[in-house]
Amino acid sequence: MINLNQDDIFDLEEDKFKDECGVFGIFSTEELDVASVTYYGLYALQHRGEESSGIVVSDGQELKSYKEMGLVCDVFNKDVLEKLKGTSAIGHVRYSTTGSSSASNAQPIVGQYKLGSIAIAHNGNLVNADVVRELLEEGGCIFQTSIDSEVILNLIARGAKKGIEKAVVDTVQAIKGSFAIVLLTEDKLIGVRDPNGIRPLCIGKVNESYILSSESCALDSIGADFIRDVEPGEIVVIDKEGIKSLKLSEKTKCETCAFEYIYFARPDSCIDDINVYDSRVRAGRKLFEESPAEADIVIGVPDSGIAAAVGYAEASGIPYGIGFIKNKYVGRTFITPSQEMRERAVAVKLNPLKVNVYGKRVVIVDDSIVRGTTSRRLVEILRRAGASEVHFRVSSPMVRYPCYFGIDTPYRSELIGSGNSVDDIKEKIGADSLGYISMEGLLKSLGEDKGFCLGCFNGIYPVSAPMELPKEHLG
Repeated sequence: MINLNQDDIFDLEEDKFKDECGVFGIFSTEELDVASVTYYGLYALQHRGEESSGIVVSDGQELKSYKEMGLVCDVFNKDVLEKLKGTSAIGHVRYSTTGSSSASNAQPIVGQYKLGSIAIAHNGNLVNADVVRELLEEGGCIFQTSIDSEVILNLIARGAKKGIEKAVVDTVQAIKGSFAIVLLTEDKLIGVRDPNGIRPLCIGKVNESYILSSESCALDSIGADFIRDVEPGEIVVIDKEGIKSLKLSEKTKCETCAFEYIYFARPDSCIDDINVYDSRVRAGRKLFEESPAEADIVIGVPDSGIAAAVGYAEASGIPYGIGFIKNKYVGRTFITPSQEMRERAVAVKLNPLKVNVYGKRVVIVDDSIVRGTTSRRLVEILRRAGASEVHFRVSSPMVRYPCYFGIDTPYRSELIGSGNSVDDIKEKIGADSLGYISMEGLLKSLGEDKGFCLGCFNGIYPVSAPMELPKEHLG
């Protein structure tokens, strides 16, 4: 019996950048169960956050909220949804990037201000949240959570005397970082995207009801039509009069997070006119051009490495095959077995398809390497299954720097790409060869005429953290 330790039973996602959050909103002028629509929208966005889920509904007079820790299907049931009656709603699925993982930090957050009630759901991260929070606290604001979304809510409340739209405009000009925000008042649904468009947000429509969503896949899940992406620096206001747009600046450059296409987004989504699945296949083709290998089979790491593996196989002529079977029923609450059972059940979460890899030279394609621990284990599993050679290929450039815009990343010292060469990493993960797509190759797969945030690869970020914020912005 092989002697294994705790780390040998692993989750594929444990060594990935963690998905930020997902937001969803609907405003209806017809008979529609907005809570249930929001539930299904969040269900489609579950991959963006698995820690907590929440929905806030407006009936035109007041806001009703329900949120708890857990997956969408665990938090909400028929009885809960039936109590959330209204004409508009927003929802949120969360993975914590700022603030601890706790029920108090679950979103949406509801607050009171001079004009009534307001709720916020936020995907992203503010780089000046601490500075703004300190100034607000000096002015008498009391915070109930430790997340930066409440900073945004307090800024809006402070400017309420100017009207909700002006308050939102002033707030967006005061905050720096990445944000896709949906706001709900008694009679309005408002969507905001940061001036660089780092986090995605799109507009849809089902009958006469308007939808806001982090990804277009959620629109498909509820039978809504995709209208367009919210533009960088745009504020969208939806009410009984229809939909209108407010632009903060005419000179904004869209720099969507490249990892949305590489890993975060569902492959059936389209973000800023780029189809996620197609971009991953193109990256796989380019990866072969830059890092060819002589092999008998190409396999992808489930799930985000599969499309790139298909592209690699198409370009190389090497047959594509299934290399791993992923147990879809092992979730976050998986109970760690005893040492004896760990030794017998290493492949509870992931099992090699031995018939496809035994005695073969294998190319394994993954979307990224962060710490390298998962990559090493995947190579070990393939060798145990009888693979004669294992050639590791990565459909993103080497991750060398952390992210400050809503992705939970390790410290730079924990990134295997920081301070190690390709040959060093190859030795550490135990592969026969290792190849990454180049920055140029990635951009060609995405479309070079559009901008992207590539900070985790090159250390150049679209927004730098300001040292201080002028107090006049807090008026």
